[in-house]
Amino acid sequence: MISFRLWAPNANQVEVRIGTDLFGMTRGDGSWWRAELPLAKAGIDYAFVLDGGQPVPDPRSPWQPKGIHGPSRTVDHGAFSWTDQRWQAKPLASAIFYELHIGTFTPQGTFMAAIDKLDYLVDLGITHVELMPIAEFSGKRGWGYDGVDFYAPHHAYGEPADLKRLVDACHARGLAVMLDVVYNHVGPAGNYLARFAPYFTQRYATPWGQAINFDGLESDEVRRFFCDNALMWLKEYHFDGLRIDAVHAIIDTSAVHFLEQLACEVGELQAQTGRHLVLIAESDLNDPRVVRPREIGGYGFQAQWSDDFHHALHCVLTGERAGYYADYGSLADLAKALQRAFVYDGRYSVFRQRRHGRPPSGLSGHSFLGYLQTHDQIGNRAKGERSSHLMSVGRLKIAAALVLTAPFIPMLFQGEEWGATSRFLYFTDHEDLELARNVTEGRRREFAIFGWNPEEIPDPQAVETFEHSKLNWSEREEEPHAGLLAWHRRLIELRRKIPSLSDGRLDRVGVNFDEKGKWLVVSRGPIAVACNLNQMTQQVPVPAKPGSRLVLGSQNEVRLFEDTVELPSDSVAILITGYHSY
Repeated sequence: MISFRLWAPNANQVEVRIGTDLFGMTRGDGSWWRAELPLAKAGIDYAFVLDGGQPVPDPRSPWQPKGIHGPSRTVDHGAFSWTDQRWQAKPLASAIFYELHIGTFTPQGTFMAAIDKLDYLVDLGITHVELMPIAEFSGKRGWGYDGVDFYAPHHAYGEPADLKRLVDACHARGLAVMLDVVYNHVGPAGNYLARFAPYFTQRYATPWGQAINFDGLESDEVRRFFCDNALMWLKEYHFDGLRIDAVHAIIDTSAVHFLEQLACEVGELQAQTGRHLVLIAESDLNDPRVVRPREIGGYGFQAQWSDDFHHALHCVLTGERAGYYADYGSLADLAKALQRAFVYDGRYSVFRQRRHGRPPSGLSGHSFLGYLQTHDQIGNRAKGERSSHLMSVGRLKIAAALVLTAPFIPMLFQGEEWGATSRFLYFTDHEDLELARNVTEGRRREFAIFGWNPEEIPDPQAVETFEHSKLNWSEREEEPHAGLLAWHRRLIELRRKIPSLSDGRLDRVGVNFDEKGKWLVVSRGPIAVACNLNQMTQQVPVPAKPGSRLVLGSQNEVRLFEDTVELPSDSVAILITGYHSY
């Protein structure tokens, strides 16, 4: 016996279609329609028919094997044999994150193929793997941020059981697994939600289309839909946490914000299961309430991405100042990011033309993820350039040293650790020809404003755009990639061995710098990270003590003197400033 349930207050009649047969559903309390049918729990293709119209997928479809317009298929989540009963994720305080996109991480682009690379990640020192969105979206290839079937793993990546095998394999190797989910908008193709119920509101708008109805009429069930989705990924697929995309685009004026409700329910699941579960936000609000405990008025998330740190670091290393980068560029900004997380904490923003943010007083560095690259910061560029296309090997090593010794939770983007040359472009596979044309033309118009030749902008719909975004794993063995990979491994090892590098204490971060001389020194306990961004060799003052020694140098010419270190152009040195067992 299988039970079909559907919230559809917009319908006067609902039927479930299986093959060519239609079965009537009964309307119950709260406009929930139900039908009990003597069928197997798994492998049944079905669709809903509203008021005699065309069959449409289940909003809570567990699998869409034929894509966004095809029938839904039942899944028996209890049938999978998990082997991770004793698994427990490492705490965020000791985490090294690795963001990856299933479709481009391996040549095959599947859940199962990713398993073959897990031992490499363990050897690198990664503790947490973060998957870009995998909920069913239009076509076979895409970033995943235009998902429409929130409960169904993308069919091109494999079956639901394949995703479980990937998570199980990660846990067997000591890797936690995070999932990026999108609760601020729905993709433009295959979005049938409005036919069923008031999932959307006209009172607000997002950059990507209709806003989700989190606080209007009948919004209780809308909130329930998304909370249940989050709990499903954590319960049925054993994910260790979720990264919530663009929470600033989730507009909710309720007394209990949706994000707080979500954090509360995930906390309850954690208590029930005994598994450590975390929520991480992407937010451009610079509002510490996102990561403050609910008991003192926060939303109760454990961490958020730190774009201020990224922007400050990127601008110092590349010199870029276009768009939102106009707000950054000085060593003072980078120093502030390292010591306070938010550069904009009530300060006036030239880009926004208003004051932005508030101080994150009292928060640990473990409340923030720090990074040089993410899918956004690469893929939202016209040609998908990575940092390896924008800066020298010397500056890549400086960036890695600052990210992996910072007080934040460090995160790498797939291939960053070896300076991958494959770009990460924006790619789509919309089957709707008009939508496909609009995406292609819109992308070209967007960058034409910045002076790019529209003909030079890769077509998101082209298969080649997707293929060019796949990692080239063979280049790891060649220089300078092998050297960069070794550099990252040594930095991660150092972070593991020196307690002060993972303590998260922002008040213990010391930063000295010289804007004119273009040098910066970050001190964390016995460790000093000295960076020379000048175009000439120079001596940089360091807080040396008797017994000080050089631990890592990005170039052979680095030399340590009594209270200075001589650094060639675009180089970095990591010092132990005193007696230490390392």
